[in-house]
Amino acid sequence: MRRPAPPTAALLVTALAFHVDMLLYYLLVPLLPRYARDLDLNPMKVGILFGSYAVALLLATFPVAILTDRYGRRAPMLWGLAGLAVTTLVFAVSKQYWLLVVARFLQGIAGSATWLPGMALLADHFPAESRGRAMGTAFAAANLGVLIGPPLSGVLDQHLGPSAPFLFGAGLVALDAAGRAFLLPEVEPDRGPRLSFRLLLANPVIRLFAGAIALGSGLWALLESTLPLDLDHRFAFGPSGIGLCFAASALAHTFTSPLMGQLSDRIGRVKVLRMGLVLALILLPLPAVLPKPWMVVLAMMALGSTASFVMSPCSPAVADQVEQQGSSSFASAFSILNLAYSVGLMLGPLVGGILVQGLGLPWALGLCGLCFGGYLFAARGFTA
Repeated sequence: MRRPAPPTAALLVTALAFHVDMLLYYLLVPLLPRYARDLDLNPMKVGILFGSYAVALLLATFPVAILTDRYGRRAPMLWGLAGLAVTTLVFAVSKQYWLLVVARFLQGIAGSATWLPGMALLADHFPAESRGRAMGTAFAAANLGVLIGPPLSGVLDQHLGPSAPFLFGAGLVALDAAGRAFLLPEVEPDRGPRLSFRLLLANPVIRLFAGAIALGSGLWALLESTLPLDLDHRFAFGPSGIGLCFAASALAHTFTSPLMGQLSDRIGRVKVLRMGLVLALILLPLPAVLPKPWMVVLAMMALGSTASFVMSPCSPAVADQVEQQGSSSFASAFSILNLAYSVGLMLGPLVGGILVQGLGLPWALGLCGLCFGGYLFAARGFTA
C-alpha cells in the first residue's frame, strides 16, 4: 500500500493521535460515580485521580520535548502509544484506587509523548502559509474526542459493563498504532541547531502567545468550575442541560478551530488573537446575565468560537518563530505552550472561585473579560 504525501501523512497521524488521546482521557468522566461508590472515594481522592494526569503532563513536558528535538518525532510517539495502551488496559481491569492513580499518571506521560511530537511533526511538514490550518484541523480532531468520549463511555458502561469503555479504547489504540507505524517516516531530516529554553523564552512573540494560551485555557477552566452551579440555580438545569451548554460550545470550537488557523495564515497570527481578545471582553459575562436558556446556549457557542480566535494562532505563531531562527526545535517551543496551558487550567478555577465568592458570577466574569481586554495592550506593536 502506497503512503500518502508526507504532509498528508503527518496531518492524518497527528489528527488521529490527538483524537484518540482526548477520547481516552474523557472516557473516565461518566464512570466517576461508579468508582466513587465502589471504591468509597471522597472528593479529595477524586481530585487526586484527575489531578495526577496534569501533574504527569507537567513533569514529562520538558524531558519529552528535549528527546523529541534531539532524536526525532517517531520514537517518542511510538513509545507514548505503548504507554497509552498499557494504561488503558489497566483501567479496564483495575479494582484498586492506587492503581487507577498510577494509570492516570502514566496516561499523562503518554499524552505528553503524543502532543509534543505531534505538533512538531506538523510544524516540520507544513510551511508558515498553511501551518495554522493544519494545526487547527488537528485540534478539531481532538475536540471531537472531547465530544464523543463521555457519551460513548456512558453507553458502553450501561450496556456492556464498566470494562467495556476501556476495552473499546484499547481497540482505538491499536488503530492509532497502525497509523503511526505506517505513516510516520522512519528516516527524519536534520533538525538544525537546537534552541535552548532560555533562548526561546527570550523571544517576545513566544511569550505573547504563551500568555494567550494560558488565558484561553483559564477561560474554560473558569467556566467549567463556576457556570454549572449558576445554571442549576437560575434555570434548574440538570446534568443533561449543563452538558448541552458545554457540548454546544465545544462543537463551535471544533468547527471554527481550522477556520481561525487558516485565517491566521492569511492575515497574521496577532490580528486573529486581537479579534479573540475583543470578543472575549464583550462575550464573557453573557452566560451569567442572559435571561433565557437558549440565549445562554448561543452565548456559549460564541465563546467556543472566541476560544478558537485566541488559541488557534498560538501554536503556528510559535512554530514560525522557531523556523525564522533556522531551527526545528519545535517540541521545545511547544513545551512552553504546554506549560502555559497547564498554568491556565490550574489558576482558572482558583481565581474564578475567589472572584465569584467575593463579587458574584456576573461581576467575576466581567472582570475576567477585562483581563482579556487588558491583554490587547500586551499585543501592541506585534506584526507576527
